[in-house]
Amino acid sequence: MLEDNEDVLAAEKARHLADEGKKPEPVFYDTLFRAKKNHTLREVPGPIPPLEGPVADTHAHLSCLSHRDVTLARAAAHQVGFICNITDIVEDAGSVYAGLEGWRLSAASWLSTLVPDRTLFLPAVRLGCGCHPHNAKDYDSVVESALLGKLQDGRTCVVGEVGLDYHYDLSPRAVQREVFRRQIRIAHRTGLPIALHVREAHADALAILDEEGFPAGGTILHCFNLGPDDLEPWLDRDCFIAFGGPVTFKKAEEVRRAAQMVPIDRLLTETDCPYMTPEPLRGRENGPECIVFTAAKLAEVRGCEPGDARREFLASLYRNATELLDRGPTPWQLSAR
Repeated sequence: MLEDNEDVLAAEKARHLADEGKKPEPVFYDTLFRAKKNHTLREVPGPIPPLEGPVADTHAHLSCLSHRDVTLARAAAHQVGFICNITDIVEDAGSVYAGLEGWRLSAASWLSTLVPDRTLFLPAVRLGCGCHPHNAKDYDSVVESALLGKLQDGRTCVVGEVGLDYHYDLSPRAVQREVFRRQIRIAHRTGLPIALHVREAHADALAILDEEGFPAGGTILHCFNLGPDDLEPWLDRDCFIAFGGPVTFKKAEEVRRAAQMVPIDRLLTETDCPYMTPEPLRGRENGPECIVFTAAKLAEVRGCEPGDARREFLASLYRNATELLDRGPTPWQLSAR
């Protein structure tokens, strides 16, 4: 595990515990990156030289951002061309599905303010929906029916995030396993890929997937932050592996070693925003635009120098994301309309 793991745990814990008194992030109406240093915010550059092509954020939580409209506009300025926004059927799916177009309209209005001298387009945004293992205790036939309703929506591209979390155990493990099975079956039924959240439960998750069958639409192991030994069984099963902020952490050599192992056609980038902020921005709220630091680090780890090599590498990653998560409707989705 990472030496930085206490920070990772704290970030994830904050996601699931009430924090009504939390002070929102300050908003800046520009495209600059800022990092905390000595209790002040200082400007830091993006990757140098700038990335040679568009990047994709395959796992974001836009509803949790302090200023999601400005963040979407900033993402456009930093060549983020695609975002998969993950929702939870128990927590926020209803508000996100209803509010997404309004967020995009507001973001579009900010583009000319943030970048007045360029013509830019907002990222394409698709949606994922599932029941997180923390909320498995609330899963019943009513919740499942609501989930199926969201999966029928043409904007939905993935079942997730779903899986097992034995670290917090916010739902009983037996319940987590049963709800995981039910959602794997839903992925089979709908033809959609599945996005996995697995925490200290990899053996059980693999066993259940082996029994139920890996969905034909594809399987994403979200936010991988372990080492090569933990990665190998998932590669053996032809899973997509998504790397976020942890691959940039200073003490995360094991994660970087794992990133070197993933076949190029199974490698994805993500933020898990607003969590898992990459270096050099740790301590700030993460946003889709911060994916440029993760993409640059992955290129470095894979030995892809700036220029043509990195351009080709980034194009492969972007193609992986869009071919998996920006496809047309599945036959099930078409028949459900």
